[in-house]
Amino acid sequence: MKDLLVDPLQKISYQVDFLFGKGISSILPSDIKIEYSKKTGKIKNFSLNGKLIGTFRTDGGIALTIHGCELLLQNKNFLHNCIFPIEDVIPFVSEGRSLFVKHVLKCGQNVKTGSEVAILNSNQNVIAVGRSLLPCHFFNNRNNENNMSMIKGVAVKIREGIKSRSV
Repeated sequence: MKDLLVDPLQKISYQVDFLFGKGISSILPSDIKIEYSKKTGKIKNFSLNGKLIGTFRTDGGIALTIHGCELLLQNKNFLHNCIFPIEDVIPFVSEGRSLFVKHVLKCGQNVKTGSEVAILNSNQNVIAVGRSLLPCHFFNNRNNENNMSMIKGVAVKIREGIKSRSV
């Protein structure tokens, strides 16, 4: 295997800062366990104390787990990557069902199309993680009468909810 030019922990830190905001990686501990691909030698995923934090995607993104979002939430700037749904849909979203546009109460400014997002309840506890299908300005401009007809459908495709995961 080739020698790496960048320390693996530093690479993870750079990627987390790039995707979720500058300084977010500062809360990542140095004792993260890193798993590499046997074929390519690239970083496949990283975990802490036996719990998966995130997996590197082929497109350069990081697919976060619920545990990973809880860890990154220790930095308050991570809230810019989060979405708050209305209270009525929290049981459904926590089971792993999609979050629709009309059920979004508040959206962080870093949410873009295709970005990883954490779905939080009003107490700022992670209830689900997924991938946003729309950028934040669609949710923030929702009250505009001209945009109401365009903004319908799924806002976030949920990958994992707290009730759907196996313990």
